[in-house]
Amino acid sequence: MKSLVKRSSAAALAGLLLCLAFVPAVHAVEILRWERLPLAVPLVVGQERVVFIERNVRIGVPPTVGEQLRVQSAGGAIYLRASAPIPPTRLQLQDVESGALILLDIAAEPAKAGQPALEPVRIVEGDVPATRYGEPAKPADDDAERTVPAAKRATPVAVVLTRYAAQNLYAPLRTVEPVPGLGRVNLRRGLELSTLLPTLPVRAQALAAWRLEDQWVTAVKLTNASGRWLDLDPRALQGDFLAATFQHPNLAPAGRAADTTVVYLVTRGHGLAESLLPKLSPIDATVNLPPAAAAGQAEGGARHEK
Repeated sequence: MKSLVKRSSAAALAGLLLCLAFVPAVHAVEILRWERLPLAVPLVVGQERVVFIERNVRIGVPPTVGEQLRVQSAGGAIYLRASAPIPPTRLQLQDVESGALILLDIAAEPAKAGQPALEPVRIVEGDVPATRYGEPAKPADDDAERTVPAAKRATPVAVVLTRYAAQNLYAPLRTVEPVPGLGRVNLRRGLELSTLLPTLPVRAQALAAWRLEDQWVTAVKLTNASGRWLDLDPRALQGDFLAATFQHPNLAPAGRAADTTVVYLVTRGHGLAESLLPKLSPIDATVNLPPAAAAGQAEGGARHEK
């Protein structure tokens, strides 16, 4: 009887070990919290490392490491595999929908003896994400239940629009911080801007326009058409503008590198075209008369002279 019990116990233990042998291994996942600081993702040469981000992103890879790094993306996961040692390099992940950027600092080193494989990485949002530039200010916990008539922004809309327009024209694309609700609008073709700065010999051309809530910003290029220096003063602008900002305070004489700048015009309730003054011209009274009446007056005047 005892031998039978021992045999049964041994058989059960063997069966348990056999079952455990077929249980897949559970891999640990390293959690990285994105709080607008670059995330370090080390690599090992010849090993593939998976980065889970759970969003549709574009991956910016510097050309210096393009041949040593294989990058693939599928289903919210990014697969990185280095074929050679890579010095510290920064990758840019840009959200396709919002345009937000996530920065990864990678570096690939040869595998060491006995070194375990690197675990996958999952990127999650920080517990208390920093307030983005231009977003409405969130009320404190004590005021959460109070009724707020209108959301207030941490920064005035005119400042947000001007800064965003200047970044799009003068700063690298990677430094342009997305602003929720801000979008580009179409400009009217051949917009006449001769009345914008009538006291200065400049040529004006509208470049681009953006809108946020009920305000518009239009970037207008100004080019000096004279041979002297011109000082730019917002008080010389003619039109219905909420705010105006010059990229540079003056213009060099025509033909120099500094003879061109941009002015950012912020309007409320409508775009730039509706904020300009009408163009005045000499009045010819006969132009407003019907053709037949004008001809009759000429003929009548001739008969009267006879």
